Formats: sequence, structure tokens, C-alpha cells
Amino acid sequence: MKGSATEKRRGGAGDGVMASIAAGYGFCILRRKVTIFLAAAVVTVCAGSVPAPAARGYCQAYSLGGSHLCTAASIRILVLGDSLAAGYGLPHDAGFEAQLQAALRARGDDVRILDGAVSGDTTAGGRARLDWVLAEQPQAAIVELGGNDGLRGTDPRESAANLAAILDALEARHIPVLLSGMYAPPNFGADYGKSFRAVFDALGKRPGIIYDPFFLQGVAADPALNQTDGIHPNAAGVHRIVARLLPLVQRLIAEVRRP
Repeated sequence: MKGSATEKRRGGAGDGVMASIAAGYGFCILRRKVTIFLAAAVVTVCAGSVPAPAARGYCQAYSLGGSHLCTAASIRILVLGDSLAAGYGLPHDAGFEAQLQAALRARGDDVRILDGAVSGDTTAGGRARLDWVLAEQPQAAIVELGGNDGLRGTDPRESAANLAAILDALEARHIPVLLSGMYAPPNFGADYGKSFRAVFDALGKRPGIIYDPFFLQGVAADPALNQTDGIHPNAAGVHRIVARLLPLVQRLIAEVRRP
């Protein structure tokens, strides 16, 4: 999802990491947030007013001071994800989307993160609401879905079809994508885990996809970086994820800026 159309990034965590957080998966509490889409009228955002639906995103809630307010030229990056990207259990400014936008702006990137993360969401849910979030006209997308599919034991072929449909829709609109993968908990056996993992590895080989094999790499199973449920990263864990993904997101931005 970053850099040239053929560049990929691979590597990831082994079965031991997922085994160590398996108990946490059993106690996962799914929280959904309702996203309200404004179909008409003008809403006030940051320093001025812009027509809906372009007004959503983290510009309003997480502006970083007068010199960092959103502008019409801000690159719009959609985050299509679940609770890991939605900042479950965290203050808004400590979640993934807010921390990512802050980190990018600190590096001088004029970026506005479009909030498309819904706690408890699955690949099917992300596919079903894709048209809604695309109405915001993102210029790039980060896709972080699949953890709840693995938790529920969803047929990997179904997850693969949903993710492929999402990537197809984004490709048709010439939207560069960073795909971040996931491992299944070991509850459903080794064969399921391998089939589930293969879904992301196969999709990560698609031309033009910037691939991050494991969203929780370096954070999963570390008590110091996770909330008490053992699943969702705390603010420090999110910071670690953002720092690791930042070079990939900057490659994604470079794709947007490519003539």
C-alpha cells in the first residue's frame, strides 16, 4: 500500500503470539459506533465551512493548532477498520486515527483522516458500508479488517471474497490502498489459522497494494502495550503501531501525489 505499484512488505507474528492472547479474544466486547452521514447542507469544519460529505474526518475533533487546521488541499485518507482502528476503550485523541493524523502532520504532511472504523465490524460489514464512506471522496485508504472474522470462525473464503470486493472497489476508483493483515486466534485449529492467514498474504500480492502483514505486530501479547482485555492496544500500543506504519502511510501519500 505504499511506494511503487509492485513493492510489498512482508513478515509478521507467529502462532505463539496469537496463542498468548487467545484468552483475551474470548472476552472481547464488541462496541459499535454509529456514523451519521450528512447528505446535504453545509457543516462547519476547523477554520471554515465545507459542503458535506467532505466535512467528516478528524480535522474537527483533532485539529493540532491554528497552523495545522484542515485545508481544501488536505490529502484525504480513509481508515476502513474495526475496533483496533476505532480506538476502542481509549479517549478520542489517543486512538489510531487521531494519533496517525497527528504523526503525519508533525512530519509536515497535510492529511485529513476520514473515520471509517467501526468497533465490532467484520469484512462483510466493511464491504456493506463501503459506498457510504466512499462518498467522502478519499484519495487513499487503509484497510484494517478481519480480526472479528477470525474471532467468529468465519469461512476464510468468505473473508477473502469480502476483502477482494473492497479492494476491487477502491482500485476502480484509483484509490491506493494499504492493507493491514491479521492472524486468527488458535481456537479453531491450525488448519483454520493457516487458511485465514493465507487470505491476507494472497491479497497482499495484488499489484498496487502496499501490504502490512500484521496490524498488531510488536504490540500483541505485550501487557504494557495493551488494555486489560489483552486484545486492544492502549495509547502506548497505538503509538507503537503508528510509528511502525508511518513509513508505509507515507508511501501511500506518495502514491496520491504521483503525477
